[in-house]
Amino acid sequence: MERLQEQYNKQIAPALKQKFGFSNVMQVPKILKVVVNVGVGKVKEDKKKVDQIAEEIKKITGQAPVKTKARKSISGFKVRENQIVGITCTLRGYKMYSFLDKVINVGLPRVRDFQGVSKDAFDGRGNYHLGLKEQLVFPEVSSESLDNIFGMEVSIVTNAGKDEPARELLKQMGFPFKK
Repeated sequence: MERLQEQYNKQIAPALKQKFGFSNVMQVPKILKVVVNVGVGKVKEDKKKVDQIAEEIKKITGQAPVKTKARKSISGFKVRENQIVGITCTLRGYKMYSFLDKVINVGLPRVRDFQGVSKDAFDGRGNYHLGLKEQLVFPEVSSESLDNIFGMEVSIVTNAGKDEPARELLKQMGFPFKK
């Protein structure tokens, strides 16, 4: 069992149950999934570079990503129907906790001039969205074999329903929120 998952089961869930006065253990907020999303942007025409981005996401997350295609053509963005516009990877279970542990303890501390993550990135339903400007913060990515630098969005989906229980859940998991 992953270290973060074990910590949630033994320490965080009972503490949240007591703090918010939940009568049932099923009311305690938990993380359902983590979605990692990358927009390919300017390299969408180069299939080789899109495949390299997908391979790096696979190294970082430990799971094969899915290439997302445009549903319709938009001439203003120079996008055609069925053209690859993004790469996404949905993590659940063991891989989700492993990736979160890596983001909290390895990725975020390696961000240049890191002051903490924003408390305001919740969407009103208890889901948290975090943007990383470059993939170099992860140890799996070597800077020597790097052709292009890309950013990624990490969406943490919870069943909390409200922001406050979800914020407390992530805080107890070790997310470094700004003061």
